[in-house]
Order: sequence, then structure tokens, then C-alpha cells
Amino acid sequence: MTVLDRRAARVLLVDAAGRTLLLHGGDPARPGERWWFTPGGGLDAGETPAEGAARELAEETGLRVGPAELGDPVWHEVTEFSYREQQYRQDQDFFLLRVGEWQVDTAGMDSDEQETITEHRWWSALEIEASAEQIFPVSLAALLRSL
Repeated sequence: MTVLDRRAARVLLVDAAGRTLLLHGGDPARPGERWWFTPGGGLDAGETPAEGAARELAEETGLRVGPAELGDPVWHEVTEFSYREQQYRQDQDFFLLRVGEWQVDTAGMDSDEQETITEHRWWSALEIEASAEQIFPVSLAALLRSL
């Protein structure tokens, strides 16, 4: 199977209580499997990671910020996964954005996001560590504690 390489950017959106926002969803090709993940996604052609992270954050949460407000990435990883029966190798940057609080607005989600993202929740590092659910990135609790 061919592996597609792609660049992505994600946001660690952290509220005043130190919790991070995670989205819950899955792959239509694997309907019984669900996981939690940070807002973000693949970059559009010509987008910088900060531009892509800001765009994805607005689409998935309704929170609009300029790319400069995200600053520099706080973490980087390369991950491999399948989606809609296609293998991906994703080179992704994570940005940290702290907010007092935020009420998620999903009105800006595109049709694919509407189909695959089913809910959202604010999680503490302790809740992430204690959960038996799939949460990505797998080192998220340790990452949050280091920030």
C-alpha cells in the first residue's frame, strides 16, 4: 500500500483550569473505532504550520486567532495512521494556545469533519492518564505537564 506523506498542524488549546480540549471521532472506514485528538489537521497548499493550525482551530472550535498568536510550535512528531483505507505518514507541529475559557462552536466544520467528529471535551492531564480510551498524541499528558 502506498503511504502518503503530509504536513499537519495541531493546537493544544488549554483553559484556565489547565485542561486541554480534545475532539472525539473516528474513521468512516472503521465505524466501531473512536479516539480523542487535538484540534488540527493537514495543511493546505502554501500554508505555513501556524496558518494551518489557526484555520483548523477556527473550523473545528469556532475560535479565531491569527497565526502570530500561536507563536512557535511547542512540540513536533511524525505519526503514521490510516484514514478511509489510505495510509498516511504525518509530520505535524503542535502549537500551544491558552484561553480563559471557550465554548466550542462547530458551525465552521467542513463536511468531512461533521461526519467524523462527534463530540468534544476538556481534559486534565490526570484524566488523560487515567483514561482507557484512545487519546492522541499518546504522550499528551506528559506533554501538557511539561508546558
